Amino acid sequence: MAEPRITFAPEPADRDPGRALVLAMEAEIVDIYRDREQRPHNPVLDELAADGGALIVARADGEAVGCAGLKRIDDEAAEIKRVYIQPAHRGRGLGRPLIAAVEEEARRLGYRRVRLDTGHEQPEARHIYETSGYRSIERFNDAPFAAFWFEKEL
Repeated sequence: MAEPRITFAPEPADRDPGRALVLAMEAEIVDIYRDREQRPHNPVLDELAADGGALIVARADGEAVGCAGLKRIDDEAAEIKRVYIQPAHRGRGLGRPLIAAVEEEARRLGYRRVRLDTGHEQPEARHIYETSGYRSIERFNDAPFAAFWFEKEL
């Protein structure tokens, strides 16, 4: 069987399939952290759809299988949000190319650096960020489950 053709492109965050992928990621985070007293409650669809925001959708043979968003922090920096690959497509090497695609979109939008966070229950995400050139920084947001904060110069 041939490997699927993988593409990455900006798509609207406020319409499917982008919207559905972001909501699936948010539902997964609620499930991962379900035993916590506080639950994620900060949907970012509006921020990804706003000026300075973006959503990159990953497609395998045309099927939307993942996403990564950008939220404007200021004129120089954006935060990468809602990095997600559908479970059936994980382990196929899509994470790093998806991160690279959202970084390229950040450059295109004029950002000089990107930041992101992840939690203790997401070691795969942390590994991808650390091996993609991100360096640890101090907390920069109030994400309730974040335990690690990273930044990368573009």
